Amino acid sequence: MTTFKEISGQLIRTLTSDPTNPEEGQIWYNSTLGVLRGVDQLEAWSSAGPLGTARYALAGAGTQTAGLAIGGGTPGNTSATEEYNGSGWSTGGSLGTARRQLTGAGTQTAGLAIGGFITTAGVANTEEYDGTSWGPGGNLGTARRLLGGAGTQTTGLAIGGFITPSATTTATEEYDGTAWTAGGALGTARYRLAGSGTQTSALAFGGTLFPPEVIVADTEEYDGSAWTTGGNLNTAKSNLAGAGTQTATLAFGSPAVAESYNGTSWTNTASLATARGNLGGAGTQTAGLAFGGYPGGAVTALTEEYNKSANRYFGAAWASGGNLGTARSALSGAGTQTAGLAFGGYTTANSNSTEEYDGSAWAGGGNMGTARENLAGCGIQTAGLAIGGFDTASSNATEEYDGSTWAGGGNLGTARYLLSGAGTQTAGLAFGGYTTVNTNVTEEYDGSAWTAGGNMGTTRRAFAGAGTQTAGLAAAGFTTTQVTSTEEYDGSTWTAGGNMNTASYLLAGAGTQTAGLSFGGSTSTAPTTATEEYNGTLWTTSTAMATARRALGGAGTQPVGLAFGGFTTAIVANTEEYNAAYSDFNIRTLTTS
Repeated sequence: MTTFKEISGQLIRTLTSDPTNPEEGQIWYNSTLGVLRGVDQLEAWSSAGPLGTARYALAGAGTQTAGLAIGGGTPGNTSATEEYNGSGWSTGGSLGTARRQLTGAGTQTAGLAIGGFITTAGVANTEEYDGTSWGPGGNLGTARRLLGGAGTQTTGLAIGGFITPSATTTATEEYDGTAWTAGGALGTARYRLAGSGTQTSALAFGGTLFPPEVIVADTEEYDGSAWTTGGNLNTAKSNLAGAGTQTATLAFGSPAVAESYNGTSWTNTASLATARGNLGGAGTQTAGLAFGGYPGGAVTALTEEYNKSANRYFGAAWASGGNLGTARSALSGAGTQTAGLAFGGYTTANSNSTEEYDGSAWAGGGNMGTARENLAGCGIQTAGLAIGGFDTASSNATEEYDGSTWAGGGNLGTARYLLSGAGTQTAGLAFGGYTTVNTNVTEEYDGSAWTAGGNMGTTRRAFAGAGTQTAGLAAAGFTTTQVTSTEEYDGSTWTAGGNMNTASYLLAGAGTQTAGLSFGGSTSTAPTTATEEYNGTLWTTSTAMATARRALGGAGTQPVGLAFGGFTTAIVANTEEYNAAYSDFNIRTLTTS
């Protein structure tokens, strides 16, 4: 009988615990559990940060860790471009021509936007992306929409589509970075199809015939001059997306079950969490990206990642925590997700209540000396700092918490509320806020007194704050309207950082200057669930909170954040815990069944 060593070249080792860094296909005997264990390949879709702009009939390009979402409908045409970094989306340069029902090709730093629909008909427009901005490229020979695309910015491919008058086309065109020329015609004229691969080794699959309107499973393969028949999809699909190469493609959309092509035939694989058509796609057969679309009833911003590997992928997520003992808004917070501090705020009047969080439940702490709302906070659960706020007027009060009792600290130089705080109890930072007008004042605390720091570049109130006294972060807020601007503090001077994707105010912040987290708040119309992560340069979208709210409290770090209280249509006690995306090995117990 052939042994495992003869097959793999390895012995089955006996270990007291699972290895911390196993390899795919590795097998071992866990003597503590008394079982045979191994690393197996897994196919799954997982949730990721949503698009900043919900839309359908958009184009996609790039990879799972460097994706591009281009144009689309909101339902009106949009020129919005967004860039994906492997966890969330950030704003890119706008298309020159807003449109939907276009296709894309290339990479995040060398993208191609092809064709589409503007008002009444398909267009021939082509635009090229350099990672920052779009510029005009050569026009298609045949104007069209709902077409397929493949290839790169300098070797692109436009496949089929819908033209005017109302008819589909077999036309294929090849792009050389400057102009389009005619290629071999598709065997079957269709629109709402998907494409993948390169200019000389492409795949066209799915779509709709017209007239009559019939959804098909047809697959065709292109060799750079002619199309030949490939294996049919298992399920006829239209308005789908695809990623990969001619011999290794992933097809996904609606129905939810994705399919994988090996160069000959399609095999059903893992299902999307949300079935949807008119979506964008990018990536490869083993690392795909699905975003936007129209799942029925409304346009969506949903993003999902497909992975086929020995790792399990877990998207960022908010989970319910224990409710505050006292529902309140306009409160402040400090500490961590497992040792949090909530203090002050507003119920039906200003509050001096303090509560401590242990990772599952809140318990009462010592009351503040001064009841106030819209104050700032920083520090930890056993060494917190409460700064400014509003009692009967703008307050300059500072209080220090030792884990059981609040005591007076040095007063702020400028009384204010709707300000932000960062740092620790002995090295605190207070910045911005409102007196009778917005202010840009920054003050630094040494554990006993406040001294002037460098003024912010933008006077604002009701913004998110995070970081330390020498590496602070201020994001969004209200000037004369909601803003997206970010500023970074180096201990003496504020400088501009990357803009947020969503303009909001009355939001909460956590983390550091190079790993910041913002959540909740209010847009111009309503409380929001928006969550964003900052890497020191860019803000990217992340998984939305379960409860939209403004004037909430926040604490923790970017990987493990805490949101509590706030206002929806009423004051709430809700607590939510944030956990950033992560992956681990797909280790399983091996059996004979």
